[in-house]
Amino acid sequence: MADVDIGLIGAGHLGTSLGLALAAKGYAIKALSCRTLNSARQSRKIIGQGKAFTDNPAVAKSADILFLCLPDEEIPKEAVRLARAGVDWPKKKVFHTSGLLPASALAPLSKKGAAVASFHPIQSFPRKDTPPARFKNISVGVEGEKEACRLAMTIARQLGARPLLISSKMKPAYHAACSIASNLLVVLLKAAFEVLRKAGVPKKETSELLFPLVQGTLQNVKDLDTGRALTGPIIRGDISSVKEHLGVLRPDPNLTRA
Repeated sequence: MADVDIGLIGAGHLGTSLGLALAAKGYAIKALSCRTLNSARQSRKIIGQGKAFTDNPAVAKSADILFLCLPDEEIPKEAVRLARAGVDWPKKKVFHTSGLLPASALAPLSKKGAAVASFHPIQSFPRKDTPPARFKNISVGVEGEKEACRLAMTIARQLGARPLLISSKMKPAYHAACSIASNLLVVLLKAAFEVLRKAGVPKKETSELLFPLVQGTLQNVKDLDTGRALTGPIIRGDISSVKEHLGVLRPDPNLTRA
């Protein structure tokens, strides 16, 4: 795919990681943009190709395929700005990476002739230089216009991911599920770490203590299901143990809310 030019608008953690993974599969990263030129240059250095910009229309003009890796609230606004920028949109494919917004958030570009879709990797990207292997065996939520969806599904497969077609009406439920699985797990682990500290376990040892348990539980869910993977006093009906746990948690409102 070296004859296809990719543009990245919003080369943050996800955008840069996606660009790095696409480059590893032979795509040409032609241009990328960030809010600051220093950040764009950092992303360009990580990816190893492309021209760094703070000018989003300049990125759009140089690319055949454009990814908008922006916060949800910025995507519709940027679509309006780009539609007014004098870019030749016919034959361009434009994807946004929001798990919540439908492809219609890019309607101003669709009206100008671009084929649009959403391309949402179901994975966390905690840093810009996340290795391309992070895309292997994950799912990518795809929704939008037929032509753009076909290309999005092809790209997902080339990255080693599984494309998942989502109805635009179902995207809020789909995204809520992703957020529960990712973010609430982090909140629960933070609460567990705090309780271990109350038990006198040194901070540096809390993750070593809990990670094997968490990893084992996740493997059980994968091998069995959520019902059969559940263990402990609740599933055994051990009410006295649960009362003891609540007694530990109750004095701290942060823990009871978690």
